[in-house]
Amino acid sequence: MTVEAVTERGLHMEYYRLRDGLQLPKVGFGTYKLNGTNGVRAIESAINQGYRLIDTAYNYENEGTVGAAIRGAGVPRSELLVTSKLPGRYYHRAAAIDALKESLYRAGLDYFDLYLLHWPNPRKDLYVEAWQALIDAQQFGLVRSIGVCNFLPDYLDRLDRETGVLPVVNQIELHPHFNQADQRAYDEAHGILTEDWSPLGRASDVLQNPAIKAVAAAHNKGVGQVILRWAVQLGTLPIPKSQHASRQRENLDIFDFNLSDDEMATINALSTPDGRLKNQDPSKYEEF
Repeated sequence: MTVEAVTERGLHMEYYRLRDGLQLPKVGFGTYKLNGTNGVRAIESAINQGYRLIDTAYNYENEGTVGAAIRGAGVPRSELLVTSKLPGRYYHRAAAIDALKESLYRAGLDYFDLYLLHWPNPRKDLYVEAWQALIDAQQFGLVRSIGVCNFLPDYLDRLDRETGVLPVVNQIELHPHFNQADQRAYDEAHGILTEDWSPLGRASDVLQNPAIKAVAAAHNKGVGQVILRWAVQLGTLPIPKSQHASRQRENLDIFDFNLSDDEMATINALSTPDGRLKNQDPSKYEEF
């Protein structure tokens, strides 16, 4: 992966280049629970603030909302990168393609830039078949790049072994209470970009942590900005969500300062092996 930097709408932005050549901004915008008219307004606002990577999913039931926001924002489709995700109930090969097409119809789009398997659901043992469907979808031109969410190293090894194709992205739970050091190391070693869902801990007490507050004060930045900067310096891509324009812009404004090695270590020290917020262990948790 290589990094390029540009200035857009008054804010500095840096990019990751994926193994397949697709370039992603280092901060994306999450849309979970942004639905209906209020959701359209929030996502339009995010696009107008400068976000270019928009993350949704079939199970968020807001792909139509995302599509309406894209049309309303007036930014050319070619400048946006839209992610969606396949739910476990459609992991059979033919059903997966139909579900993907349905998502495109809902969003009013011709293609997704990035399409992911949402959870491995290992007890059902269909994730390899579903992954093959995503390989097909990429060949059909329905998606540009393909990846997964919440996949552990054993599952990724199996995808490689049985299909010969590794994901370019693995989107996982990652925040200061759960920094996923081992998974990040695996992903990096295999050319997989780690994306972070719930990077700010779903508004948990991580935002009130005194150690992070002290780092933020030292840089004259907000706690959320420091956490997002920490995530980027780990080499990952955080996907924060906010409905408020000022916070949306603040979450993008993280490329004019750097955390020291000691500050990174301070935040990493907050991580624990059982730091998942909702106990969603991919080896056990399943979603359909």
